[in-house]
Amino acid sequence: MENSQKGFIPVMLTPFSDNGSIDYPALTQLTEVYLQAGAAGLFANCLSSEMFELTDAERIQAIKHVINVVGGEVSVIATGTFGGTITKQADFVKRVYDTGVEAVIAITSLLADENDGDEVFNANVFDLLAQTDNIPLGFYECPVPYKRVLKPTQLQQFVATDRLIYHKDTSLDLNQIKEKLAYTQGHKFGLYDAYMVHAVESLRAGSAGLSCIQGNYFPELIVWLCDNYNDESLVEEVNIVQQFIIDNMDVMHNVYPIVSKYFLQKRGLNISTYTRREVGLFTPQVIKEVESLFKDYTTLLNDFNIKVII
Repeated sequence: MENSQKGFIPVMLTPFSDNGSIDYPALTQLTEVYLQAGAAGLFANCLSSEMFELTDAERIQAIKHVINVVGGEVSVIATGTFGGTITKQADFVKRVYDTGVEAVIAITSLLADENDGDEVFNANVFDLLAQTDNIPLGFYECPVPYKRVLKPTQLQQFVATDRLIYHKDTSLDLNQIKEKLAYTQGHKFGLYDAYMVHAVESLRAGSAGLSCIQGNYFPELIVWLCDNYNDESLVEEVNIVQQFIIDNMDVMHNVYPIVSKYFLQKRGLNISTYTRREVGLFTPQVIKEVESLFKDYTTLLNDFNIKVII
């Protein structure tokens, strides 16, 4: 993989109608927004998609819908492990792969219990690999139901099988990311960082790109950062964008994804703020903070040559 070329992989939202059903017209529009922003791929059926609040049938249907909208323009990946025996998880991995995704993502915290050691986890991963033929897989260090961060040596073992092509890292540890990158060189594999506080440093260290919730507010800004992180003529601008994201981390994480859906509403997307997942109260104070973020982002856009997509 060419280290200088970076990609943004959005962690897709699931739009719902106010009655709680999946809003497929809004999902179409949202998918097109990601594509128009320049996304290098799409991560469907993830935590931002409220995957744990979807039925198996809804998961499959939503993934298929995204793939149909994308029409081969970029690759789509999607989560395929939701607990139970490894055989049960392998069976659903196959169902997800049959939708046409490039790779199926395994949730690290669902491949072993929280009190299980690395030996149990590793054995379960190799069992999953054995039961899923040659299906390309990836890992997501999802914080739910608990966070299991892989050690660099663990990731090395799995990548060496040439079955693992994607890893969404949530370690929040730049040194660990550098180790993971060093241990996984020479394979068709990409580490995508979720932590925007050190996004620029991570990209410069060799991460394949970014896969972060901030892309559900302004995907074009994350694409811009991936495109320009190492441009010597834009050092000041890159630093300003990085600091803008850092300064607004708390606002963007508070009662997410309600806040993200509201922000996209303000940008003109026809999307409800309805969520199935209980994430907290969308209070007047939260609304005020999101509107302030919207105002600040509008100002930032005026200062930069960034194509506005919605």
